[in-house]
Amino acid sequence: MKILVCISKTPDTTAKIAFADNNTKFSADGVQWIINPYDEWYSLVRAIELKEADSSINIHLINIGGSDNEPIIRKALALGGDEAIRVDTDKNDSFYIASQIAHIAKEGNYDLILTGKETIDYNGSSVGAMVAELLDTPFISHATKFNIESGNAIVVREIEGGEETNKVAFPLVVSCQKGMAEQRIPNMKGIMGARTKPLKVVEPAAAEEFTAVATFDLPPAKAGVKLVSPETPEELVRLLHEEAKVI
Repeated sequence: MKILVCISKTPDTTAKIAFADNNTKFSADGVQWIINPYDEWYSLVRAIELKEADSSINIHLINIGGSDNEPIIRKALALGGDEAIRVDTDKNDSFYIASQIAHIAKEGNYDLILTGKETIDYNGSSVGAMVAELLDTPFISHATKFNIESGNAIVVREIEGGEETNKVAFPLVVSCQKGMAEQRIPNMKGIMGARTKPLKVVEPAAAEEFTAVATFDLPPAKAGVKLVSPETPEELVRLLHEEAKVI
């Protein structure tokens, strides 16, 4: 079995967010970059667990981005990926990215494509479904459990009020969320081995772009805290009614 795990680069959750070029671009100054947690902790680690149970499984990584993405690709290889492919483009339209992943997936004849449910910077949650549509394969979103039984995928996902269990034939695309696996840290052997694992850089395939960022805006600054004396509860009621407008 061949598994293709999609990984993306995102700012660390502690990074200070700022924008440049008249608020049309994210400012990378001083930002610490990480593997998107949904890609790393759930998609990649679950693929590694599957390989640990079946050594015939091969795990390939795909990343869409420039050469500055290679440190996070090497970390993913250190965790347990066998080899990686980087599509050399800095475009971030969801359909364009999905088209690049689908193109590589078709060429590689993968049985399973895993994505995180979303990236923590854009929160689009759209690429996995687009990849499945372009490949004409089944898609299961927001999966919390994944197993292989009798040559089929058994996938559990959360639904309103409970869980849903799906039995699906390969190939398929699955987006993963919390519950799929637990976070791992690369060990020294993995870090050393990642230096020599194959990382292939390819040019992007021709694909359309349908969206572009018009502008970014920061959320409004938080208002100061108002303290109300316990001796005047009526003032608290007035503030909640007239200013906060919650009662």
